[in-house]
This record gives sequence, C-alpha cells and structure tokens, in this order.
Amino acid sequence: MADITAAAVNEFRKITGLGLMECKSLLLEAEGNVQKALTLAKERGLKKAELRAGRAATAGRIEVYIHHDGKTGALIEVNCETDFVARNEEFRQLAKDLALQVVAASPLCVLREEVDAQTVEEQKRIFMTQVADKPENARGKIVEGKLNAWFGEVTLLDQPFIKEQSKTVRQAVAEVSARTGENISIARFARFAVGESPSPQPAQE
Repeated sequence: MADITAAAVNEFRKITGLGLMECKSLLLEAEGNVQKALTLAKERGLKKAELRAGRAATAGRIEVYIHHDGKTGALIEVNCETDFVARNEEFRQLAKDLALQVVAASPLCVLREEVDAQTVEEQKRIFMTQVADKPENARGKIVEGKLNAWFGEVTLLDQPFIKEQSKTVRQAVAEVSARTGENISIARFARFAVGESPSPQPAQE
C-alpha cells in the first residue's frame, strides 16, 4: 500500500476542497495516484449530487450580468439548501457564470421539458424536411439525433458550459453541488437585449 504523507493529503485537499479524512481515503484507494484519486472523487461527488437532487432548495441568490456594451443582460435565480452555501464563493461564482451563459448562449429555458410544445413540433417538421432524401427507415433516428442536438443548444442545462466547453451546464452545476454538499438548481432566468422581442425564439432553419 502506498505511503500517503500529510503533505500529499493537504495538497489534494487544496485541489478538491474535500475534508482531510476523505482526501486521505481517496489517495489510499488510488495508491497515491492523484489523477486516479481525482476521478474517484468526481464519480462519488456526482453520485451524491444525484441523491441530493430531490431535497428542497429554498435558499440561493439572484445574479445579474450586463455585457460591457450595455445592450445585453440577464437575471438568473440559482437555488441551494442553506444561506451558508448561498454565501459560499464557489456558489456565487457559479451563479455569475450562469448569468454570463444566459447572455452569451441565449437559451430558451432551463430544461427541455419546458420548451413550448409548438416550438418542438415546428423544429421536428423542419428536420423532417431536411432528411426527406434519406431512407425512410432511417429518418426517425436522424431526426431524433438532430432534435437532441437542438435541445443541447436551446436548453440551459444541456448547453456546453461557457467556462469549460468539455462539460455541460448540468455537469458544472452537479460538480459544485458535490463540493458544497447541497442540492443546487436553476429556478429561472430572463435575458434582455436592446431592440429584441421578449417572445420565445423561433425554430431554427
């Protein structure tokens, strides 16, 4: 078994923000391999975040972002379970990043289930037109794939996270949830742009 020094545990704690005993346990399980220990920490943290998802998140904060030109901005409500976490710097930074995400990526809503049914049907119709020349037995799967990709563009949680494109907003939120130990959810947002109609965005051609 690898000899895990106090210095190694402290260094790993700085990276992860986890408790000393948990850091030592992860390093022991990973036989001193920091990258392996990080992977284990991430897997366990995300699993715990999934279990916390049903808990009430009635605290939180409303964050605002205004673009430097003063022409676009967003308000977003991000919830957690306690005021303690609502004051946590990592939680506050997440809320700021999410407000920036809304301005930059123009999502329609938080979840795909919230997208207006008429908008979804119109998007399906457009995709069906686009695959009209494909074999009939393949059209359904192609349209489904296109629709999933479209949801990844227009629903906030499914969008690539603006600060780290290799993960989705959902994953970014889950990681902060794992580190804070609380359920974190996005309640609502509003995006504003000078001269733009506040009505839902049309289906994309």
